[in-house]
Amino acid sequence: MELLLLVWRQYRWPFIGVIALSLLSAALGIGLIAFINVRLIETVDTTLAVLPEFLGLLLLLMAVTLGSQLALTTLGHHFVYRLRREFIKRILDTQVERVEKLGSAALLAGLTSDIRAITIAFVRLPELVQGIILTVGSAAYLAMLSSKMLLITALWMALTIWGGFVLVARVYKHMATLRETEDRLYDDYQTVLEGRKELTLNRERAEYVFEQKFTPNAKDYRHHIVRADTFHLSAVNWSNIMMLGAIGLVFWMANSLGWADTNVAATYSLTLLFLRTPLLSAVGALPTLLSAQVAFNKLNKFALAPYQETFPQPTAHPNWQTLELRDVTFHYEDNTFAVGPLNLTLKRGEMVFLIGGNGSGKSTLAMLLTGLYQPLSGQILLDGQPLATARPEDYRKLFSAVFTDVWLFDQLLGPEGKTADPALVEKWLNQLQMTHKITLEDGRILDLKLSKGQKKRVALLLALAEERDIIMLDEWAADQDPHFRREFYQILLPLMQQMGKTIFAISHDDHYFIHADRLLEMRSGQLSELVGEERERASRDAVARTA
Repeated sequence: MELLLLVWRQYRWPFIGVIALSLLSAALGIGLIAFINVRLIETVDTTLAVLPEFLGLLLLLMAVTLGSQLALTTLGHHFVYRLRREFIKRILDTQVERVEKLGSAALLAGLTSDIRAITIAFVRLPELVQGIILTVGSAAYLAMLSSKMLLITALWMALTIWGGFVLVARVYKHMATLRETEDRLYDDYQTVLEGRKELTLNRERAEYVFEQKFTPNAKDYRHHIVRADTFHLSAVNWSNIMMLGAIGLVFWMANSLGWADTNVAATYSLTLLFLRTPLLSAVGALPTLLSAQVAFNKLNKFALAPYQETFPQPTAHPNWQTLELRDVTFHYEDNTFAVGPLNLTLKRGEMVFLIGGNGSGKSTLAMLLTGLYQPLSGQILLDGQPLATARPEDYRKLFSAVFTDVWLFDQLLGPEGKTADPALVEKWLNQLQMTHKITLEDGRILDLKLSKGQKKRVALLLALAEERDIIMLDEWAADQDPHFRREFYQILLPLMQQMGKTIFAISHDDHYFIHADRLLEMRSGQLSELVGEERERASRDAVARTA
């Protein structure tokens, strides 16, 4: 199994140590049975000395078994911690376009359901390992007692194991289908939670989502989980009945066929009873391990960026003067829409506004400009020098941004991830009129329960605290009241320019286009600059240009 091979590669020596402990535990278990056979069945020892010896063996067996199980469980949790950590780091290192294509629902399912399934498997793994080792060790001991009886018993046990595996294979099949169904359910959960206002207003749509989308997926999940549990319980009961049947078979071979005396048969039966619980636990643990393998395969299908332990340290470009997009093109994998070739030059310290209708490519241009999307062709140049595509983080270090789907972080960070400048933060808290709305403690924002417009203001504060050269604002003023919108264009943007910021803002507020140094327009994926009379017309009625 690939999952166990990965554990072996990453934790080889601890794994060997755990297996050694498990072997010792199995040897002690078989030794205890041999002690009972020799000292209490074949030759009855009536001295009191046998009691402390027996209790000592019991305590030693308990200590070693507990130690081996704890060691294996701890090893498993270390592996799961490492897996979870690597998965998050790989998401952080993966291109934004790839993450958007996968979707948050699928990734959240991976972080919750898949990681949980692997965790549960490693909790149950000691049962599987103990069951296998005890079975092999017990078989060796039984061979010493009677090879003929072992042969028949082994065939019986092989039939037991084969039947169990046939049933468990069906469990695996349903587990794999369950994982796909779980992704669809996460989509449904997201629809219900994110669309709760619209669904509350429109009960017909709520009924459609509930009856036509969620319920079929929930029924599908119920069907497969019931089938998986049916085959799992069948496997457990099959193993249980066959183990009890093996005891009857042993006494039949001893008494009817005369292959062994009653003492040997009793020892055989005692050994099989000793094996019954570990073997049933091992069969019970198999589905969790199979489910973990399904989860592990699902995580690998995400095709995220390879894991790297460290974060790259971007190299700053403090003295840049011009940024150029030259013949840049881009299109989405699952969409015929394309942008480009785009040609744009930004000069340090200027304020540029971008307009355009829905679907014209404005946001795509913003993603390309900030380095979040990689061009299919063309170049991005800084002061006339092409940027190294192998180190996009160097270029991204120029930008701070506030996107339309803003996400608020609760920690203010300054340059290089250090503490933000308190004077700068205080100044912009006042400018953004948020001094009495939020509370700061050691650079941490304590209350983020804000309106959408207020969240945009806090997001702008976070961006300014980073003290980067270029600020990209995607329709930032759209959620502000008319008074503060005017404050933004007439006071805040000029203040940012005075700080030396280069501003690239997507906007439709034509009354304020006069404040921009340049006005750009995206139309059907093509970029142009509006000058002269065209700019004047756009400044009078930007809406007309989006028709």
